Amino acid sequence: MPKDLRDFWAGLLYLIIGVAALYMAGDYEMGTAIVMGPGYFPVVLSGLLIVIGLISLIRSFIVEGEPLQGFAFSKIIFVTLSIVAFALLVEGAGLAIAVIAVFFISALASKFFNWKFTLGIALGAAVFCSLVFVKGLGIPLPIFGSWFGM
Repeated sequence: MPKDLRDFWAGLLYLIIGVAALYMAGDYEMGTAIVMGPGYFPVVLSGLLIVIGLISLIRSFIVEGEPLQGFAFSKIIFVTLSIVAFALLVEGAGLAIAVIAVFFISALASKFFNWKFTLGIALGAAVFCSLVFVKGLGIPLPIFGSWFGM
């Protein structure tokens, strides 16, 4: 029996997601570290998730943890809604607005929510994501979408 149910369930979740991602990336060409193929990043990321999951699972049987206080359905709903909002906004409103929406909606799940702090972090993340993904990596996403006439 695990001594820390939080580590146990988190480790199991990481392990399942990592194995599923590794399976899905199995058909992609791997490439090399210098010339990465489309499967390189998903395989490396899923490998890291599997390692983290295994570490967390093993740790759950060794280290004593706090008892679970219940299941945070509202937090899961806010985080899930933020992902759905991103998917619905990214093309029409653009990457910057979609990132801001993700930060605000997911921050609502926290009991420490502060709209000024969240706004600052969200704006910084929107600028960062726009510079890195659109300008730096050339991902074909609009920074501000067609809803703004751009």
